[in-house]
Amino acid sequence: MPQDKKERAFFSFEVFPPKKDMPVDTIYKTLDELTDLKPDFISVTCGAGGAGGAGDRTVEIADAIKNKYHREGVAHLPCINLERAQVVDMLGKLRAKNVNKILALRGDKTPNVEPKHDFRYAAELISFIRKETGDEFEIFAACYPEGHIEAKDLDTDIEYLRQKVAAGANRLISQLFFDNKYFYDFKEKARKAGINAPIEAGIMPVTNKKQIERMVMLCGATLPRKFQRMLAKYENRPEALRDAGIAFAVDQITDLLSNGAEGIHLYTMNNPYIARKISEAIGELL
Repeated sequence: MPQDKKERAFFSFEVFPPKKDMPVDTIYKTLDELTDLKPDFISVTCGAGGAGGAGDRTVEIADAIKNKYHREGVAHLPCINLERAQVVDMLGKLRAKNVNKILALRGDKTPNVEPKHDFRYAAELISFIRKETGDEFEIFAACYPEGHIEAKDLDTDIEYLRQKVAAGANRLISQLFFDNKYFYDFKEKARKAGINAPIEAGIMPVTNKKQIERMVMLCGATLPRKFQRMLAKYENRPEALRDAGIAFAVDQITDLLSNGAEGIHLYTMNNPYIARKISEAIGELL
């Protein structure tokens, strides 16, 4: 499929469904505020349940984004715990709601759950979707500026990324990072490897120290000294840390856009206040 020819950088958000014991419509207040900011799309994460349970909530929220709020919704589809028939079912549900954008992922391994063996990697899922549906869906894939935490090294991880694009991924969204030099080095290596799909930079604003420490543990992102000093200074002052985190994210995004980033994907953690503050700060840069 041809790449998007927009000159303006993309700006998008990620949200996650409410917990299973909460009504799904509790997210609508968040969506009211996020869609008012007019993002290019909003992606919706999916739990380990895949096509059932959390997957159904993903479809429902992506449906609301597309048909209630009239923005583009991107449904996350992690495949590690799915069989082919479940993926076909998920694609059918998305088709019925006119949601035609998917973020195809391997997904995280679930403790004490034996993975299915139909899809070992995201590239296999992408290839399957293309064979089943042709160009009906725009497929997004994940990339990792510092390398996937399970990858042997960055070069190996970029080869896996090349396979995802060769299988049919149209656009790429990066894992969070806090030091832009890793993103620039990664992007240069990706282009040298023949990966020409647009790459959106994934940015997560700081909201609290424990949250960031958990995310760093899960994905292995490096914390620059400037960031560590900020955490140390404001960790016991929640509002000050929030505001400092917003300022840090705005600085990151300003630098990225000034250096030709093709898009910014904001991991909102379902916090519209932070998304609004950042949107207002960078609006003219987009």
